[in-house]
Amino acid sequence: MPLRSLWSLVRRWRGLATALVLGLVLASCSAAAAGLNSFQSPDGRYAFLYPTGWTRVQVSGGPQVVFHDLINSDETLSLVISSVDGDDELSQLGSAVAVGERLRRTAIAPEGSGRDATLVEARERQDNGHTFYDLEYAVHLADRDRHELATVVVDRGRLYTLAASTNEVRWPKVKVLFDQVIRSFNLLV
Repeated sequence: MPLRSLWSLVRRWRGLATALVLGLVLASCSAAAAGLNSFQSPDGRYAFLYPTGWTRVQVSGGPQVVFHDLINSDETLSLVISSVDGDDELSQLGSAVAVGERLRRTAIAPEGSGRDATLVEARERQDNGHTFYDLEYAVHLADRDRHELATVVVDRGRLYTLAASTNEVRWPKVKVLFDQVIRSFNLLV
């Protein structure tokens, strides 16, 4: 086989191999976000992903943003935005465990609510120059058990708390999806 034909064959195979590798990389990236839609705040401050098939619900006097599953209506995603001192950083509010326990006592299972919650795990992570606390809770109600993941972050005098919740029976099926949703929360400004 002449040398010129051999080089032509090598170039063709190299092009085919590059296209194949690129296709596999793109497929794996899209598979990681499969089943998720994006939401961005009207003011452009934050964005996150939410599961496909979920719908936004308007609530007054509650969370800033609420989504719920149309099929499993007790699965919810909510974003609460609270004011904090403009100079505060998340670490000034306490460690991941301390903030997780405070959230448990004041929002997830406040005294007299009929709910009992346990902080299962509290982790700190860094993302785009911000500190996030990722929190996991087991919640017991009188008639059922639930599971909740949340992430909290402070930015410019605001404490953002994004939480995803489901019943304990569905938890093993949605655990990975909920983790993707919680970790997708991003501050844009």
